[in-house]
Amino acid sequence: MNVSRRYTFTVVFDRKVRHRCYSAFLLRCLTFDLGVLRLRTMLQRVAVIGAGAAGLCAARHILSRPNSFAPPVVFELTSNVGGTWCYDERIGTYNNGWPIHSSMYRDLRTNLPKEVMMFPDFPFDPQLNSFLSHQEVQRYLERYCQRHNIRPHIRFSTVVEKVKPVVVTKEDKEKTTTWEVTSSDSSGFQKTETFDSVFVCSGHYSDPHIPDIPGMENFKGKVLHSHSYRFAEPFSGQSVVVLGAKASGLDISIELAKASAQVTLSHGRPRLTFPLPSGIQQSSPVVAIEDDGSIRFQDGSMAWADVLMFCTGYNFSYPFLDGDQLGLEIQDHMVSPLYRFLVPPAFPSLFFIGICKIICPFPNFDCQVQFALAVLDGSVSLPPQAEMEDEVRRALHEKVERGVQRRHLLIMDQDQWEYCWTLAQTAGFPPLPPVVRSLYEEVWRQRQVHPENYRRINYRLISDTEWEVIN
Repeated sequence: MNVSRRYTFTVVFDRKVRHRCYSAFLLRCLTFDLGVLRLRTMLQRVAVIGAGAAGLCAARHILSRPNSFAPPVVFELTSNVGGTWCYDERIGTYNNGWPIHSSMYRDLRTNLPKEVMMFPDFPFDPQLNSFLSHQEVQRYLERYCQRHNIRPHIRFSTVVEKVKPVVVTKEDKEKTTTWEVTSSDSSGFQKTETFDSVFVCSGHYSDPHIPDIPGMENFKGKVLHSHSYRFAEPFSGQSVVVLGAKASGLDISIELAKASAQVTLSHGRPRLTFPLPSGIQQSSPVVAIEDDGSIRFQDGSMAWADVLMFCTGYNFSYPFLDGDQLGLEIQDHMVSPLYRFLVPPAFPSLFFIGICKIICPFPNFDCQVQFALAVLDGSVSLPPQAEMEDEVRRALHEKVERGVQRRHLLIMDQDQWEYCWTLAQTAGFPPLPPVVRSLYEEVWRQRQVHPENYRRINYRLISDTEWEVIN
């Protein structure tokens, strides 16, 4: 009986308490929800175009700043991450009619060791050789994506069709910019969304640059760009003129020679003095194709060939952007003005990641992304538009004065180290350790002397300043 009375009393008491507690709980929930709503409206929405190395890097750092940024929306043209590292044996176009993005060939190995190629906070598997196959780099990017839980934020098989700035002038005459991003998925469904910022991470190794050569229509053989090269066996026994002797031209020439093709390596650089495989001869640049289909070189010599292969680089191509609207000049080899090779001065919430050439790519992307996010969260204040434009003009003019051709103005090479250091100092993140530059430059020297064999060497980082050979 006592138990029953206690039970009854407890029930009555609980009802009163529950009523008061429930009211307080509702008030707290309402306050919490309003706070979350305010927080969400304050968080910046960022669109990332491309899920290659640069896009994954952007997404990873955005996700690491949940107090400043909403989770990113990553638009990816293909059905996988990796960008150009995702090997696709097909050439031409995808089923949706868009051009095949990847320029990867079957037997490519990196020309930089993994010790300097890695993202600063995400090393490669130490058991791997220093110079990697494209499959190993692709697996690395997939692991990076998994580690940072990026995949749920990627919209695969989605084409970005238009990126348009929307500028609103407030009563105090302050201008704010948002971005309308129009995309369509594999079913053709199109939609337009609004973002506070856009990161262009679509790369610049997918739109082949083919120089204008008089009489090209007279050539009787096969013409292709290295973008459409996948492996050497189909060229066995054929005579191939390779135009261009930079990384891909030299690499592909060596592959072709090993497959018993007769290769003429045509270029305008100083004659290569290191030993080349038998089956490769050097020549001056191609200047014309004669009426009978023969090839005329700059030195006046003539030759016949079964194949002309252009290893002549790629164009910058952003079909979703209107350069005039953005105050940008977008040409085959040049995008300008870009403050710090990143930002159009007229629209400082649009960022081009990885636009420079001859760089240590993944560390460069990492520095650029962190600097860009520091701009967006207010940690870094950019100069006024006119001042940024003047700085870009001065920097490009200095390069031209040094004899740099206009099509090479975005080549960074030795300037990359000071550039990355400046980004780090300005935005307050750790700079690249000196060992990255040291090993990068050592490999460059080895590549000039042993173009066939330099990839046989393996390295290990000992500290931020030292590396060693471990063969």
